[in-house]
Amino acid sequence: MTGIVAAPAGDPRAPTGRSSSAGGPAPARRVWRASLGRAVRRSPAVLPGTVLVLLAVLVALFGPLLAPFDAVAQIAQPLLPPGAPDHLLGTDELGRDELSRLIGGARLSLYVGLLSVAIALALGATAGIVAGFAGGWLDNLLMRIMDVLFSLPAIVLAITITSILGPNLTNAVLAIGVVYAPIFARVARAPTLSVVRLPYIEAARAVGLGPVRIIRRHVLPNIAAPLLVQTTVSLSTAILTEAALSFLGVGTQPPAPSWGLMLSAARQYLLIDPWIALLPGLAIAVLVLGFNLLGDGLRDLLDPRIRTL
Repeated sequence: MTGIVAAPAGDPRAPTGRSSSAGGPAPARRVWRASLGRAVRRSPAVLPGTVLVLLAVLVALFGPLLAPFDAVAQIAQPLLPPGAPDHLLGTDELGRDELSRLIGGARLSLYVGLLSVAIALALGATAGIVAGFAGGWLDNLLMRIMDVLFSLPAIVLAITITSILGPNLTNAVLAIGVVYAPIFARVARAPTLSVVRLPYIEAARAVGLGPVRIIRRHVLPNIAAPLLVQTTVSLSTAILTEAALSFLGVGTQPPAPSWGLMLSAARQYLLIDPWIALLPGLAIAVLVLGFNLLGDGLRDLLDPRIRTL
């Protein structure tokens, strides 16, 4: 009978009291890091897009704490250059702190983008799923309505709606939601047409499941990926559309710190102080770029054809 010899205290073979096969925080972290690494290698656009969007979200969430002054308060000499005392990015034509207005504009842009895209998703995805699931005359009716909306330029349709309802932030959100609903309808209808022909949908109908339950349990999970990608991309176009409406005077109204309003007010000072137009324009470009990169990255990650390649 052989005895068990204990390894010396400093010997790496000595037991550590934890089994390498046991689950715990360390293996979970390794799995998470490996998954994140594979995602970044498969779609490099995900990482910079996520960083830019997260930064914008943090600025919007903590805006009241980050902003040094009230975004609408006229507290200083007009058109102070960047680096002026107490005003890191200078002041606008009315003496309002430019940094505070940029931070307030981030909150407003994300609010408009998220709410308008949520409206577009609710209207468009519902219409697309119902059209693809029901087929027949209802499919033709809903899609012809979407074709009519598609035939009009988005910005012209948005200007028309806001002009009829009145120029303010709420009507701008509603107009943007209606304008982008047809895109979600098309994105939702195409995969729905494929899903409803699958055998398990016929089996669900055979056992007596109703249309609403079939859509909720079987259709929605299978079309969620393209809708998620389209939502991310539409956030960027919604932010651009809000800035365009505000620039033209039919969107957000003064003195709200809208980036589009800041650009509109800065037009007459371009030759004197171009920085007051450069800053909000750069903010719009960075936020739109972030959402576009995130949308492209999610498309690469969620598209099975691209994953196979």
